Amino acid sequence: MRAILTMLVLAATLAGCASGARLGEMQDLGTFKLGHNVVVATNATKGPFSRDASAEELQAALSGEIDRRFSRYDGDKFFHLGISIDGYILALPGIPLVASPKSALIISVRVWDDAAGVKLTEEPHQITVLESFSGETMVGSGLTRSKEEQLQNLVQNAALAVEKYLASHPEWFQPDPAAEGEEAAAAAEAPEAAQTAPRPRP
Repeated sequence: MRAILTMLVLAATLAGCASGARLGEMQDLGTFKLGHNVVVATNATKGPFSRDASAEELQAALSGEIDRRFSRYDGDKFFHLGISIDGYILALPGIPLVASPKSALIISVRVWDDAAGVKLTEEPHQITVLESFSGETMVGSGLTRSKEEQLQNLVQNAALAVEKYLASHPEWFQPDPAAEGEEAAAAAEAPEAAQTAPRPRP
């Protein structure tokens, strides 16, 4: 918990992240198709100078954004995402240009291959995202945005970061050579079977 608090304090002083509000171009995720989308926030640590958010609010916001971003991928294998929200800051109003804390979200990502029945991430992959930089956040989003708007901005950026993380592991989403061989063999046998089939009597 102390490590998460330290990370949140550091994150609150950094610049913003790229925005995930727009879905943008799809990444090359090969055979990926979203299976289970499990988000838990029961042990999320609230950082300093933060508004309150319940575990249910955090879970619903991130789960919905994961669905929005990843439901457009239509590969032929299911992969499950398990994401824990480790910590968050939803910045309180500060003093513009003097003390303007940033909103931040820390998550840990786990990935499972459904067909193989294996966990692909030996250790959870931790990601820290900040609110997107804009004229509003420059003076402190606590002054210009509601808690809901801050959280929505963070989960959009978090889902984008997860998408980029998955794209950095193309080896996870390669077609199964054995399955491809079976499909090719079946396709080759189909014309032969049609030729050798007995013709109906007139």
